[in-house]
Amino acid sequence: MRIRGVGLVPGCDSVGIVTSSFAVDVQGGTLAVHELAGDSDSPTTILAVHGITANGLSYATLARRLPGGVRLLAPDLRGRAESAAVTGPWGLAAHVADLIAVLDHFGLDRVPAIGHSMGAYALALAAARHPDRFERVVLVDGGIGFPTPPGADVDAMLGAVLGPAQAKLSMTFADQAAYLEFMRTNPAIVETEALGPKIAKDLQSYLFHDLVPRQGGVLGSSCVPEAIRSDGADTMIDSEVLTAASQLTMPGTLFWAPRGLQNQTPGLLPPELVESAGLGPRVRTEFVPDCNHYSIVFADHALDRVLNALFG
Repeated sequence: MRIRGVGLVPGCDSVGIVTSSFAVDVQGGTLAVHELAGDSDSPTTILAVHGITANGLSYATLARRLPGGVRLLAPDLRGRAESAAVTGPWGLAAHVADLIAVLDHFGLDRVPAIGHSMGAYALALAAARHPDRFERVVLVDGGIGFPTPPGADVDAMLGAVLGPAQAKLSMTFADQAAYLEFMRTNPAIVETEALGPKIAKDLQSYLFHDLVPRQGGVLGSSCVPEAIRSDGADTMIDSEVLTAASQLTMPGTLFWAPRGLQNQTPGLLPPELVESAGLGPRVRTEFVPDCNHYSIVFADHALDRVLNALFG
């Protein structure tokens, strides 16, 4: 089913990214998949997998940079945005099944794909389990494991890593402006928004796409807390997830940023972790300077590298 729309909160003024959205049946409900570039006649289709509290519209800037003849399909993963109504199971194995369902729905045998943050872990796991479905993979600031000590508090670790992205799950906001003001407490968001007016609009539309009406006329995050926790735990303690990137047999690239989710140094993937990841000979690593965990999928100089990797 194809639905034309912008995927924003009803009745709210917003900058909007107009997309074509498709409904894909998955276990537990219907997954929303956004066509951010190209169409069914495009000779090349790229599958894009977003981060843990993000949504498919996080790839709008990449979509605008794609050459002609390229289609970009970006699902809202289960438990987020327009796929928030999908019930469990949660966890990265469920995302893998959903991604394969998306490829099957569109009749795609084998595609290049990109995953950012948690999406990189989900994509690496999908490509390790289904190597025949992925032509090449691009992992952006995620996808390699940093094992968690036994007995570690996963919730505390998620809160420390995600910062405002985690805190927003239990908050409500009077309107989009209040939500944006809160997100701007994160210097990584401020830096990304400052990259230019078009990028700022892309960023804001992606952020607003997460908002849903709550009782009392306020807005809140669409993210299902149980989904976020399960997915986050998998990136920390699931041995198959932690080693998936080292099992890849197709060409791949891992990009990593110097600064993290809150603009801190070191970033999510410190240099020593990248060096010790044990990636196979088909996967190269590339440091992207002058960016943080968010701006690496918005900044021109970072997307130049991403595009080169996607098209070989």
